[in-house]
Amino acid sequence: MGLSPLQSLKPQNRLGSAMSESDNWTVGRLLTWTTDYLKQHDSDSPRLDAEVLLADARGCQRIDLYAAFDEVADERVRTEFREYVRRRALGEPVAYLVGYREFYSLSFRVTPDVLIPRPETEHLVVEVLDRLKEQGSPETSARVADVGTGSGAIAIAVAKHAPSCTVMAIDASPKALEVAESNAERHHMADRITLIESDLFNAVPAEDQFDVVASNPPYVSESEWSELSKTVRDFEPRAALVAGPDGDEIIKRLIPQAAERLRADGWLLIEVSPMIEERVRASIAEDGHFRRTEAAKDLSGAIRVVKAQRIG
Repeated sequence: MGLSPLQSLKPQNRLGSAMSESDNWTVGRLLTWTTDYLKQHDSDSPRLDAEVLLADARGCQRIDLYAAFDEVADERVRTEFREYVRRRALGEPVAYLVGYREFYSLSFRVTPDVLIPRPETEHLVVEVLDRLKEQGSPETSARVADVGTGSGAIAIAVAKHAPSCTVMAIDASPKALEVAESNAERHHMADRITLIESDLFNAVPAEDQFDVVASNPPYVSESEWSELSKTVRDFEPRAALVAGPDGDEIIKRLIPQAAERLRADGWLLIEVSPMIEERVRASIAEDGHFRRTEAAKDLSGAIRVVKAQRIG
């Protein structure tokens, strides 16, 4: 059956020799063995990681693995899967290994040039869609700005589920915009999403006005950055996460710019960490252009989105 994950002081070397054995390396055995192996290497979701990586190596869907437990993996699959597992054990995110991440029931291409979309950011999409429903009938066209679009996940999810709206996807990184463009084309949203390279709204034409401005901006402080997992610090783009010493520096810049771009009664929706929520609400109040400042919680009860309506 091969050696167990704890029988070698050089797991990456034993990984290669163990998985090169041809006898009995079935899909089920690979998943069981790899789950244990990744658990020993601090994966938060070892079974899920194993399934996603093996499905990609086999060129199938995750669900297909369950009907193939007794199938023996061929040499090509074992070789590709072994390399995936080696890199995952060193901390590389699964999303970067396979090149995609699921978000809001859609699949998005991701690279190390963009932040990996998180489940908690889906709450921001929900809030945008709710605000659009409040503002008019389905026949009413609305304009949305997604500031700091990254992979384009928020912009595309909104456009997919609010077919009457158009979205401007803004990012300061040209490489991120390349990823967002490929995702917009993949989901057939390129005709409804405008991509623009800009630091917040600095390069956006002054005449562009929006019904909703949404943003998942960098909101990690310098001190918090040092406490993040090695997987995040070593692989994800620091500029997409760290705002500065306090964590709300970029949000403070965004608030007055958003106020200038929002139509009367339009909404500003910002993803935040619970640690800076009160400061963000205070900054919105100080700006003087907003009313009805509220907060929305995620499924764990933590505050995740601050929302504020522009004065009409």
